[in-house]
Amino acid sequence: MSEETKSLNFIEHIIEEDLSNGLEKDKLRFRFPPEPNGYLHIGHTKAIGISFGLGLKYNAPVNLRFDDTNPAKEEQEYVDAIKKDVAWLGYQWENELYSSDYFQQLYDWAVQLIKDGKAYVDSQSSEAMAEQKGTPTQPGVDGPYRNRSVEENLDLFERMKNGEFNEGEHILRAKIDMQHPNMLMRDPIMYRILKKHHHRTANDWCIYPMYDWTHGESDYIEQISHSLCSLEFKPHRELYDWFKEQVYDYSKETYPMQPKQREFARLNLSYTIMSKRKLLKLVEEKVVSGWDDPRMPTISGLRRRGYTPNSIRQFIEKVGVAKRENVIDVALLEFCVREDLNKTAPRVMAVLDPLKVVITNYPDDKEEWLEAENNPEDDSAGSRKVPFSKEIYIEKEDFKEEAGSKFFRLKLGGEVRLKNAYIIKAESVVKDAEGNITEVHCTYDTDTSKKVKGTLHWVSIKHAVKAEVREYDRLFMDEAPDSHDGKDFMEFLNPNSLNIINAFVEPSLKEAKVGEQFQFQRLGYFNVDDDSKSGALVFNKTVGLRDSWAKQAPKQNQNQPQKQTNNRPAIEQIKSFGKKYDRMPDDARAKAKAEILELAKDVSYEDVEPLFNTSVKKSGTRIITMIALGVLLKNGLEKNEAINEFINKALEDRNKLLVEEASKL
Repeated sequence: MSEETKSLNFIEHIIEEDLSNGLEKDKLRFRFPPEPNGYLHIGHTKAIGISFGLGLKYNAPVNLRFDDTNPAKEEQEYVDAIKKDVAWLGYQWENELYSSDYFQQLYDWAVQLIKDGKAYVDSQSSEAMAEQKGTPTQPGVDGPYRNRSVEENLDLFERMKNGEFNEGEHILRAKIDMQHPNMLMRDPIMYRILKKHHHRTANDWCIYPMYDWTHGESDYIEQISHSLCSLEFKPHRELYDWFKEQVYDYSKETYPMQPKQREFARLNLSYTIMSKRKLLKLVEEKVVSGWDDPRMPTISGLRRRGYTPNSIRQFIEKVGVAKRENVIDVALLEFCVREDLNKTAPRVMAVLDPLKVVITNYPDDKEEWLEAENNPEDDSAGSRKVPFSKEIYIEKEDFKEEAGSKFFRLKLGGEVRLKNAYIIKAESVVKDAEGNITEVHCTYDTDTSKKVKGTLHWVSIKHAVKAEVREYDRLFMDEAPDSHDGKDFMEFLNPNSLNIINAFVEPSLKEAKVGEQFQFQRLGYFNVDDDSKSGALVFNKTVGLRDSWAKQAPKQNQNQPQKQTNNRPAIEQIKSFGKKYDRMPDDARAKAKAEILELAKDVSYEDVEPLFNTSVKKSGTRIITMIALGVLLKNGLEKNEAINEFINKALEDRNKLLVEEASKL
């Protein structure tokens, strides 16, 4: 095996195998299919990077397709934001497409499925449907409308389309197998009535296709060769294939290739919240200034903070493509932007906490413009002139009256080098009435060849430009802020995540433009914020020169699988509590819940989702499912339609314990 073959990730191995088995290379096609119901965040960059990265590797087209099947939550604003983010990351899509482009084709195929006896209109209540759908351990039963005649189904479906019925009155279901071991195959919903305005099709439709029906068929219409998605869609693959195989019989001449779905692990990041619902809470409660607040993990927030497209792409490259969920340390993302900006950002001088220094032997009216290198990492960056005068600012922390031998900055009687300038020696200090040092009086030496241990940055007071500096830190102080039972993730907010400073910068920055990036020497990397205006500079701190969190004691990663004391799978152990959970004494139930919360750290979404359709009568199982789901959501699982439906249904239940657990989510 060659070195190149060894370095392939598992998706590339699949593609290479398909090519060796006869798939023509020019048939390779990929897509990135976001739902336009929110802003993209750092978690989405992995899916973006994988699909567009494969497009670049194989010189294959990549579509940007918006899976816009839910008009109640989708807006043009999100479409525009997503396009801006993907383009900013440096990726070019072949076609901009929408699932709504295919509404008529999807409807026509649905009609054909009805004619072939493979779909039917169901008129039961959602509660009745859930009851007859069974459980993961109990087969479902056929509903009373499953054997409606083709003629009646066609009539009802057309009338649904024409708007004759109210929302919830009828749905269209695929007719597969109500006893199937995979509950997703038990006659899944294909269409529901939604009398909502769609951002593209306006009011043309009042029935909308469900995601599982739309997504795979959109891939098929676009002749996508490899449909790549995250692990929570693995249980859906069987349904994806069933729908695909049915429509293939109708359209194989027009669409000869059937897509292949494969799944990869999502990106989970430490000290970071990935849930759109929880990010929205931060916005609504004004913890942050908006979706593009530089502390937010949204791509727009990262862009505003000063992250570069290249740094994010390098981060995705380093994370790699995995089959199992894991948590990536946010320090890796910070390392990537630090490494990138080190190569490209001009070096400048700024003082954030100023202390006045008077150089007593420097002429009062003299000023010099000294040569300063722009970037030692870039030979083509050139140099600039910085002004020097009798009075300068240095950082307060760079001076001590008395200090030990390991303090290599300025102290009384000691010498330091001023960056790009002279060597100075501290002779005396001036203090205010409270004993605070207000000035340091120094002498300077023009012999810059002398060896001194410390070098300080500085700004000439006469030429200094005032600037607002927004010093950002991590928004949360805990590695997994939403993984603690009984605690709200908001409890782990970092009270020092934003520090606004009135600083002084060198005059070369006076005309700095929004988005420009700099290294403030000895301090970190900063960029010009969107709020910056001529005469009112605003800088954001992107990242420090070093990882300021590196010395913290390592904490146990809450997202790592825990050792099991039982050989049975964690989900089976959780299910064993369901039968009696709501009838247990309070102390026994508290103990059981603690065990469920621990076990739930070792279950996946595909373990939990089949339990969503548990019979209404089986309250205990629904409660333990809700508890386990809560752990997954705290660990970064994003809500989807099935999760929302499960929670909303529970909130309407008569069982107080179930309502209590659901209300937490």
